[in-house]
Amino acid sequence: MTKTACITGITGQTGSYLAELLLQKGYQVYGLKRRSSSLNTDRIDHIYSNPNLKLVYGDLSDYSSLAGLLKFKPDYFFNLGAQSHVKVSFDVPEYSFDVDATGVIRVLEAIRQHSPTTRFLQASSSEMFGSSPPPQKEDTIFHPRSPYAVAKVAAYHAVVNYREAFDLFASNAISFNHESPRRGETFVTRKITQAATRIKLGLQDKLYLGNLEAKRDWSHAKDVASAMIKIIEADSPDDFVVASGEMHSVREFAEVVFDKLGLNWKDYVKVDPIYFRPSEVDALCGDSTKLRTTLGWKPEYTFSSLVDEMISSDLENAQKEKILKDNVCKVKQ
Repeated sequence: MTKTACITGITGQTGSYLAELLLQKGYQVYGLKRRSSSLNTDRIDHIYSNPNLKLVYGDLSDYSSLAGLLKFKPDYFFNLGAQSHVKVSFDVPEYSFDVDATGVIRVLEAIRQHSPTTRFLQASSSEMFGSSPPPQKEDTIFHPRSPYAVAKVAAYHAVVNYREAFDLFASNAISFNHESPRRGETFVTRKITQAATRIKLGLQDKLYLGNLEAKRDWSHAKDVASAMIKIIEADSPDDFVVASGEMHSVREFAEVVFDKLGLNWKDYVKVDPIYFRPSEVDALCGDSTKLRTTLGWKPEYTFSSLVDEMISSDLENAQKEKILKDNVCKVKQ
């Protein structure tokens, strides 16, 4: 019998990789999509025609749409939907908490009432650890440093509570930073690879960044998606750190990217205080020993291969942009 899976945040970076992997495994996939004036399906356009993929309108702020999604009695429910930009959460804290925390309770309650056998996975975040020193693992104390992180901590504990109180299969994947060519352009890694490739082709002059000394543990989003499947398919629910175990600073990321393009990052990168957070998270590095030993997870990508893939994709985009720009100039002449 075909298994079914629901994914919130399916049009996002990790959600798109997760949908790909589940479809490859023969799953029927339902993706929850917010209604907007734009389609915003570019990350899943290549699988859009798959007969086992169906998009359903709904929102984490709307319980009725979540309850409606549970009428399919899915085997799995992956909650990747969120207001996921940490800096933005300082500007819209109430909205961030409603979607990222209360939204999780809405899903859990819908599962409890309408489909209690559905397995649930929450995309938790390394930002929950905040100022707790690395390496961070499952029993590290949470010390959130942003409204986003506070909401994620609340959601994490809601998952644990519903697991203990109602015997739901509910797990947390505590994912450290994960990137890919599908990463949003406002996130620092994609911002760097996009700007560097455009600078290489003469389409841009400078790149403005915030805290260059912030250190992060970067994995590929596809590796994180594969970990989520292992966690939800496990024999019993539990909470797992998903991380590469390597830590690099924003400065180092920029240096590596520009160096791979034959450029000196110091000639182009400028610091702009506007990109600093009111309270910073200095260093995040995950210890994923539990996930690797218990469930046998092993990432396919290294830090270098992740960077190479992002550069290659953005360089191709920049080349297309340059050709278009040159053609427009020729027409004007």
